[in-house]
Amino acid sequence: MQIDLSIILLAILFMVLLVLAGCARLATGDATSTVHEQQKYSPPDWPQTLFADVYVPRGAGPFPAVLVVHGGGWERRSRQDMDGVAERLAGAGYAVVNIDYRFAPEYRFPAQLHDLQQAMHWIRRHAADYAIDRERIAALGYSSGAHLVSLLAVIAERDNALDRPHGGSGTRPVAVVAGGTPGDLTAFDDGRLLRQFLGGTKSERPDAYRDASPVTHTHADAPPFFLFHGTRDRLVPISQAGALREALTTAGTEATLHRQPLRGHVGSFLWRGGAMHDAEAFLDRHIGDTATDDARVSGHRGNTPD
Repeated sequence: MQIDLSIILLAILFMVLLVLAGCARLATGDATSTVHEQQKYSPPDWPQTLFADVYVPRGAGPFPAVLVVHGGGWERRSRQDMDGVAERLAGAGYAVVNIDYRFAPEYRFPAQLHDLQQAMHWIRRHAADYAIDRERIAALGYSSGAHLVSLLAVIAERDNALDRPHGGSGTRPVAVVAGGTPGDLTAFDDGRLLRQFLGGTKSERPDAYRDASPVTHTHADAPPFFLFHGTRDRLVPISQAGALREALTTAGTEATLHRQPLRGHVGSFLWRGGAMHDAEAFLDRHIGDTATDDARVSGHRGNTPD
């Protein structure tokens, strides 16, 4: 997971486009939802105060909801990166909770997972305040955010040390959308991002690399997954999405992989229109107003086409 000059230049372009997108949003406004900014979701005694922006669609609820988690190598960026995703989902009728989480190296794994678990508890406690349907909460993330929502989904409500002490009942999303996902951390070189996230190299902390990998924890009762990934991603190779999809489907869980031709890691996020279209259809099936009760609880089991 080494970063070369081309990736740094793409990251700069990424930030410029985000600023321009933010200016466009300020100019046009948003008539599809009400945004409750800077909502504190972390407990009073949490090591760092964490916030969320909550998007509530116009109209009568309760609405299905999506927990949204940004990327940034577990060390940087902010929830504002996901504003466009949040606005699109809100426009499609989903309440959105777009969150902060703690960064490495000051806070190492599993601190970030604990933050997501607290966010899920907070959403359920405050569901009535934001017209959210407690039984229809999905999760979406990109890059390191995709890693975190994937891990949250496969360890939630299981007999797993990572589900304690902050997980437990109510932390399992009904469905997962994950883009540019690092699914098997043991397959990467000992790059700086992983060393500071996990506290050492693979040889120094093999259990941490294995335990932090979503592929390690797949099982038949995991929620359905929609994965999307750029075919030319050099930072997180598409083989990572393939390995996660294979582990999920082998376990008996629905997992679809949407391949994004000719896109790298940043490009697959910036030009995600087709992937988001299919992701919305996936969410509609599992938590939308027309989803069946069985789909909302556990999702369709088995393999699906790429």
